[in-house]
Amino acid sequence: MASKPSIPKGTRDFSPVEVSKRNYIISIMRTHFEKYGYQPIETPSFENSDTLMGKYGEEGDRLIFKILNSGDYLDKVSSEELQTINYKQLTGKISEKALRYDLTVPFARYVVQHQNEIEFPFKRYQIQPVWRADRPQKGRFREFFQCDADVVGSTSLWQEVELVQLYDSVFAELGLNGVTIKINNRKILSGIAEVIGASDKLIDFTVALDKLDKIGADGVKKEMLEKGISEEALVKVQPLFNFTGSIEEKIEKLSALLSSSEEGMKGVEELRFICDNVSKLGLQKAVLDLDVTLARGLNYYTGAIFEVAAPKGVAMGSIGGGGRYDDLTGIFGLKNMSGVGISFGLDRIYLVLEELNLFPETVTTSTKVMFLNFGESQAFEAMQTIKKLRGLNFKAEMYPDAAKVEKQFKHAERRGIPFVVKEILDGMFTLKNITSGEQTEVSFDSLIEKIG
Repeated sequence: MASKPSIPKGTRDFSPVEVSKRNYIISIMRTHFEKYGYQPIETPSFENSDTLMGKYGEEGDRLIFKILNSGDYLDKVSSEELQTINYKQLTGKISEKALRYDLTVPFARYVVQHQNEIEFPFKRYQIQPVWRADRPQKGRFREFFQCDADVVGSTSLWQEVELVQLYDSVFAELGLNGVTIKINNRKILSGIAEVIGASDKLIDFTVALDKLDKIGADGVKKEMLEKGISEEALVKVQPLFNFTGSIEEKIEKLSALLSSSEEGMKGVEELRFICDNVSKLGLQKAVLDLDVTLARGLNYYTGAIFEVAAPKGVAMGSIGGGGRYDDLTGIFGLKNMSGVGISFGLDRIYLVLEELNLFPETVTTSTKVMFLNFGESQAFEAMQTIKKLRGLNFKAEMYPDAAKVEKQFKHAERRGIPFVVKEILDGMFTLKNITSGEQTEVSFDSLIEKIG
């Protein structure tokens, strides 16, 4: 007896309705990416292993899906080596390629490899799946889409201003009101650590600070003390535990706190430029907020840091994020290539739209009208009409078999097809609205109006 088919853990099948909804989100993203001057690129699903390995830290290397070499993948390994070789050495001998872990490192490789063909600054967007050998859990999959927009070859802060606007324009068209775009700056975090005398504990300090909304001020202080940050330092950092007010007020507080740090003041001025210009240009639906606890991507972000929070009342983690990096391509030998980019969390955005019932009904409408099949004579006439409707960009089809009428109607109902043409006689069409049950005799022109 054949075993029941299944799919690997951490992967998903997507139904026609789910694909239609995801395509709706992607089409809006793509429209706005291109409106802002970003150009599409695609990179292979798999890269040479040495392109990916060592770029994400030890934990990331462990999560990269390796592809076994074709043919006898043990061909390069002697029987003696098999007894003594460790898994890292063995992996290098039996696997030369791996599935991409994200879109950023392949993008860096692309820029370096095609640097003589690219016009800098280069604005690219990329919407493709990535793979991670992570432990599957709710909201975390081994195969998922990333939707990235990046600019490389420019240090201008106008790029950050524009990326905030890009986030806003995409979420506005999706109908997501009340999205919060949080912003911080790596230089500010470094400056704070410097003025409290904890520069050597920057990561410990920021990781603890990032938990402020989860464990509260006392919890953060306790964790900082455990990491060796002094009581005196905690007194200096006290203002951050109740960091409220408008963006302008927050920037002034930071300016006072960081006045003795050159690095910190650079971060303040960068934030001031971005926030002032976003404020003057205005946003449609989103809110920009300065969040000094925001500390994502400290290993590679060097300037602005972004994170997007769903509207209040929706229990969801961040639905987007990004930041400024000063040496994206340095890992492949091309130095001093500054860039800034953002990413949209497609799966989480999908869940938020679903929860708030923001998908338009038309998104999941496939066929608009189905013609019943009563046999060869009328079937040909139906197909002639369907050809004309398709020429006018209507989604139309005929039930393929001359089955019982009841069966054909049931098929239309299950498919969510809103209209059925029951009969064609002397150029007139008997049209039935499946939802209301209304049935009318219409001409071809009226048929177009009714189903339009």
